[in-house]
Amino acid sequence: MHRRPLGRPRVLVAIAGTLMLIGSVLPWWTVGGDDGLPVLSGNGLDGSGMLVFLAAVASLALLTLPYAAERPVAADRWPTYGLFTGTAWVGLALRVAGLAASGAFAFREPTEIVSRMPGLWLAVLGLLLLSRGVYEIAGEHPRG
Repeated sequence: MHRRPLGRPRVLVAIAGTLMLIGSVLPWWTVGGDDGLPVLSGNGLDGSGMLVFLAAVASLALLTLPYAAERPVAADRWPTYGLFTGTAWVGLALRVAGLAASGAFAFREPTEIVSRMPGLWLAVLGLLLLSRGVYEIAGEHPRG
């Protein structure tokens, strides 16, 4: 049985979804640990960050759907991926705004911007790749 190739745009979506999933479980914010205070942290599964996780799962599921059905699927088009991407960006923006308002982004050293929130950076990188993948899917010829 011949399977059609995945193609560059969908490879980007697969990489982006994986990065977003990994980024969702790593810390998005970390405070404390200084002067005997306990370390508190949270990840992308808190609050509206959950939308990033759900968009990653939905994108990966949609990506595999045509291969599971062994025929083209109508939902495997750029508007569906775009909806997932937009939802993830809104969730990320709301979560970052909430964290900024709570003071979770107070850093003593510039290196803490990366070391105290690696999951957030990975989620942003994944969302940028997902956005690029959706852009490339929008420019390709319709499948099926």
